[in-house]
Amino acid sequence: MDNKSQLLRCSEARVARLLSQIMKFGVVGVVAFGIDYGLLVLLTEVFGANYLLSATISFITALAFTYVASMRFVFTRKTSSSRAREMALFLVLAVIGLGLNDLIMWSGVQLHFDYRLVKFVASAIVMTYNFVTRKLLLEGSPAAPA
Repeated sequence: MDNKSQLLRCSEARVARLLSQIMKFGVVGVVAFGIDYGLLVLLTEVFGANYLLSATISFITALAFTYVASMRFVFTRKTSSSRAREMALFLVLAVIGLGLNDLIMWSGVQLHFDYRLVKFVASAIVMTYNFVTRKLLLEGSPAAPA
């Protein structure tokens, strides 16, 4: 097999791995969104909490699920990084994600959109941010296929 064919096979395998990873992240994201959205509405509508407090609590709850699920099923660990460093980086990224979430929620409500609709926009933006930053900063490099 020549180098060009081997390089093409390697590229195809990487694209297939990335697509698989995106689908797994999507499944984790859908479950996390269910937790996040459900708790947001429950806290706001049933318990009368302020939408922004509810959004923060629901985001953090869903984040705990996301961390466990994404590090177990979606991303591969960097072997060079300790769990403590990995967790610290995850938390820094999460705080930024929480800030984005709350800023989008607040902005949308200030523009007189229903907080339940704004949550969909906030979740889509934060989910994209989460995937890209975790992929770049938390994941180790997989070995090239043979």
